[in-house]
Amino acid sequence: MASILDLLNTQTGEALIKTASDKTTESKETVSAALGMALPLLLSAMKRNLDSEEGAASLHSALKNEKHNGSLLEQSNSLDPDYLQNEGEKIVNHILGAQKKDQLSSALSPALNIKKDDLSAIIQMAAPILLSILGNQQRKDGVGPDGLKDLLGTVLGSNTSHDTSLLESLLDKDGDGSVIDDIGGMILGGKKDKSGGSILGGFTGGK
Repeated sequence: MASILDLLNTQTGEALIKTASDKTTESKETVSAALGMALPLLLSAMKRNLDSEEGAASLHSALKNEKHNGSLLEQSNSLDPDYLQNEGEKIVNHILGAQKKDQLSSALSPALNIKKDDLSAIIQMAAPILLSILGNQQRKDGVGPDGLKDLLGTVLGSNTSHDTSLLESLLDKDGDGSVIDDIGGMILGGKKDKSGGSILGGFTGGK
């Protein structure tokens, strides 16, 4: 499977970019740039959540939900921005937690010259598409909880120019496993959160 960044050049990706652009009034170029940064970060956060059996079981259950069976990818000519944003808010909150989601938007918005609320909306609208891609591929390959890391690695683009190890080494400057903290430090000059909390919450995909 192609890297997640190749999604942006597909019919579904172009529809997502147009839908998010119309919803936020940001340019398609700005939306595309935002997705290019946010999608790999969401996947990396999901992949780290798989380090626990509970996280793997939770993601597996979410992907088995019929709303993530890939049918959304067939609606690229009629994507509903309100559905995408409402469903995506649940998903992103479960991936990152509300606080880290806010930190991510705050860290990336200055670099992209985009309003924080618009960036948050774009990330949320992308999340259901992301889970539809994963859920569709999971069904095709018969992937169980033990195979989810390989599945996410493939979607991240392992063994290509988007290899996850390269991505994470560039973003996780201090080697603590938290790319979100390091993005904040690189862009805003902020310091790492001393709470030691994980950037990941339990992943259920919402109801």
